[in-house]
Amino acid sequence: MIKKHLITTVIIGVAILFVSAAIYAKSAPDEIALSDPAYDEHKKGVVQFEHKKHWDDYAKEYPDLYPSQCGECHHDENGKPLTKLVDGDDVKKCIECHKTPGEAPKGKKATKKLSKEEKIKEYHAEALHANCKGCHKEFNKKYKPKKAPTTCTKCHPKTK
Repeated sequence: MIKKHLITTVIIGVAILFVSAAIYAKSAPDEIALSDPAYDEHKKGVVQFEHKKHWDDYAKEYPDLYPSQCGECHHDENGKPLTKLVDGDDVKKCIECHKTPGEAPKGKKATKKLSKEEKIKEYHAEALHANCKGCHKEFNKKYKPKKAPTTCTKCHPKTK
């Protein structure tokens, strides 16, 4: 009798745990301001990334552009796509791995010549631009009208 009661209690406890987790699970925001305190100030307006439109609307409408689902943007420390993500999973912010704010120095400001891969790995803005603009250019090449933005002012609003 005690064994039966214990099993029932455990089952109910586990059920409550799962229901609670589902209720309190955080969800990815619909829109994300791509800003970070690591930047002293943004020289251009902060991009308002429409996360929900990308992972929900666009991924359904253009599945060929999202073969790795969330892994098209989210990846591990080796650059391998994270394909098993679901809404509410914890993901690192880009700047946690792409640690240097801004773009790689150019021209006389550059202390050494970096490959494109080195720039993307180290510099936050280089990683974002490569990922976002790369996908947008691919979209525009494949689909008409060319509606994915690829210029600074289309993503970065004017600052006041």
